Amino acid sequence: MPTNLLACRPQSFGQCEKDAFKLMAELGIKNVEMPVPEEKDWPARHAEIKKYGLTVTSVSGGANLSEADAIQKVTHLAKGAKEFGAKIIFLSVKTGGRNVEECYKLIREMGDIVKAHGATLALETHPDMVTNADIGVKTVTAVNHPNVKLNYDCSNLYYYNEGVDHIAELKKFLPHTIAVHLKASQGKPKDWWFPALHESGDIINYPEIFRLCNAAGFYGPFTMEIEGIQGEKISDETAIARVANSVKYLKSIKVI
Repeated sequence: MPTNLLACRPQSFGQCEKDAFKLMAELGIKNVEMPVPEEKDWPARHAEIKKYGLTVTSVSGGANLSEADAIQKVTHLAKGAKEFGAKIIFLSVKTGGRNVEECYKLIREMGDIVKAHGATLALETHPDMVTNADIGVKTVTAVNHPNVKLNYDCSNLYYYNEGVDHIAELKKFLPHTIAVHLKASQGKPKDWWFPALHESGDIINYPEIFRLCNAAGFYGPFTMEIEGIQGEKISDETAIARVANSVKYLKSIKVI
């Protein structure tokens, strides 16, 4: 049976982000979703990745489809994905007020670009093109490109919607899902509350997420995204402990 692939975003370490690769290695996290640096910084990033024995499973970025540099941004991400060996490009897309049919066409063009670099787009669970499962599925269906799929973010569904259930949403996402973000939530709209996974108050049903994903043949990457709590000031030790405790929890439920 395949094993689940766990990854982490460097930003999950908060103010310790600059030491994220070292900390991941110490915690036994072998995979990373990272922003693509400027090309001049690629050699240094390669050296750091190699030093800590990490694998780049996805690269991340965003694009406002109404802005002239949207294609340029995705092209940079595609080149970076190829450079660092990532097959998935996590991308937040927004229409920016542009006609939605034009946006579909533009995303289709982006799909061609990333395909040429051996990667696939994973559109993030963000307004206004993947606000929830219904909108996300409508977007990827209209784009109709084999290299344009979805990233399922369990807690963003609560942040951007009212009256949703993250498990019911997952069932709709799954046929189109190529990546998953694991993030805590209290289930309230516009509630910036993203501490450790399974921290007190977290309503996300992680065992069921893994069960449904595995049953559908999806084994990752499952990428931890720990973004903190609005207004808090925490120590470096707490920031690191949140990631460590999240890994410990996932091990305790035997999904990694």
